[in-house]
Amino acid sequence: MKILVTGCAGFIGFHLTKRLLEEGHYIFGVDNLNDYYAPEYKIARLQQLGIDTIFEDNTLYGNKEKTFIFIKSNIESKFLYSEFLNKEKFDIICHLAAQAGVRYSIDNPQTYISSNIQGFFNILEYCRFNPPQKLVYASSSSVYGKNATIPYAETDKTENPVSLYAATKKSNELFAHCYSELYGLNVVGLRFFTVYGPWGRPDMAPFIFTKAILNNEPIKLFNYGDMLRDFTYIDDVTEGVYRVLTKEPKITENKNNDSICNSKYKTTEKYRIYNIGCSNPVKLRDFISTIENITKKKANLIDMPMQQGDVRATWANVGCLKQDYGYAPAITIEKGLKEFIKWYKNYYAKTSDY
Repeated sequence: MKILVTGCAGFIGFHLTKRLLEEGHYIFGVDNLNDYYAPEYKIARLQQLGIDTIFEDNTLYGNKEKTFIFIKSNIESKFLYSEFLNKEKFDIICHLAAQAGVRYSIDNPQTYISSNIQGFFNILEYCRFNPPQKLVYASSSSVYGKNATIPYAETDKTENPVSLYAATKKSNELFAHCYSELYGLNVVGLRFFTVYGPWGRPDMAPFIFTKAILNNEPIKLFNYGDMLRDFTYIDDVTEGVYRVLTKEPKITENKNNDSICNSKYKTTEKYRIYNIGCSNPVKLRDFISTIENITKKKANLIDMPMQQGDVRATWANVGCLKQDYGYAPAITIEKGLKEFIKWYKNYYAKTSDY
């Protein structure tokens, strides 16, 4: 299939693109390589995908096999659609590009409006006039806000976001629903839960904690360590996204209508939302202890109050994704962190510290 992947140089986008190429699909990738974290890190991911060159805006680059075409561009750029995407016809569109990060949104709100709102609107408008078989887009577990009921289910209320990032992701879900209703688009939203693993984002806890422990640096432990996170290994996430992209949901009969998957989010509807997590949350202190055991080094912890825009716990109910697509996360936190730390040490082996 011919698939458009936005955010292809990002953490999840890179792994997904790699999997799609290995499965023989043709990929058109878009990423702006912004400086939210080091662009060199994103370029290194692209090099793993066979794109090894100097990147200029709005210029096409391809791998040797010509199975992966990359363009450096903002998704909010009209030039991208008028000059490049309108010449293509995609079977599937996977929209992962967005300005990430909860805390960054507090000081840089305009970036989120431009990328997450205007950018997603442009994708929907493109799909309106160039409808793919399916549009899959990235939402976030942050839409659940301070929901006290855990694990989070897709039918839980999400009207009270506690960060601008979460608000933009909730807006994406509403826009997607509207376009699906108005124009008959087949749309699937994926609420990701704390993804980690090799090539992970440097601004996320697994990366920050590992770097600090290996370098004997202090770790700020927010909410005094009373945090619970549904850490989900990247291979499990990639498998889940791949299934949603390339397979049709399994239609199941439920005469009693007692499944949330067969009530509000029926598999026969064109608009669906799924949680994609591990569904096995870990206490933050236990997560750090696992890194300590693997690295054979002790963490220097500094207790801190809760950060603005953060939540105490995340925990995914993944029953709907399991029912419809056979999703079954299998990587334990111990195995996942061993793989991540192994990659981390290898990637930074050229430096005197990590």
